[in-house]
Amino acid sequence: MRILLSLFLLTSIFGFSQTTHRFYNEVQMLQKKYNNKRNSKQPSIVFTGSSSIKYWKTIQEDFPDKNIINTGFGGSTTEDLLLFTDDLILAYNPKQVFIYEGDNDIAGNRKCGLILSQLTQIINKIKSANTTTQIVLISVKPSIARWHLKRNYKKLNRKYKRIAKKDPNISYVDIWKPMLNGNKVKADIFTADNLHMNAKGYQIWQNVITNYIN
Repeated sequence: MRILLSLFLLTSIFGFSQTTHRFYNEVQMLQKKYNNKRNSKQPSIVFTGSSSIKYWKTIQEDFPDKNIINTGFGGSTTEDLLLFTDDLILAYNPKQVFIYEGDNDIAGNRKCGLILSQLTQIINKIKSANTTTQIVLISVKPSIARWHLKRNYKKLNRKYKRIAKKDPNISYVDIWKPMLNGNKVKADIFTADNLHMNAKGYQIWQNVITNYIN
């Protein structure tokens, strides 16, 4: 009886934390947008993570022969994605998942250890749902606005790369180097805020990621 009560309380608390979360409404909108693709027999590829994914408006056009589901939600962190993994990834039973998180984590002074712990939990949830799903970790991008954090970003990217090396079902995509011009960030690939990318920036992403998409 105590065990059942504990499970009920945990479920209730988890459900409450979702409905009161700052991204709850945005996640609900994404679910409505892709409702017809839930449990679809057509193999899908999910791109998820923070605003660099959310604002990739041409992603389906960039990979026209693929069934792309873009569940990016702007401003998110690894912790946010962990909370909504079921809704934004598992609901579509994807054959491949591209994850972009860590950008806002580092900007919010979150430690690498915590980021990696939560990312590992996300990976484990994906594997538990389907052991054949391919997971692709997209490196954190460089940006003019957050260039002062480059050491922390490069450290996190190295950690991502190590995770991928240990698992044949996980790949690591380096989009850091292609966005540089020598030792500086390319200046013409961002919008006015110097953080989010313009069409040129996404062209770089497309050129790199096309080698990893199945």
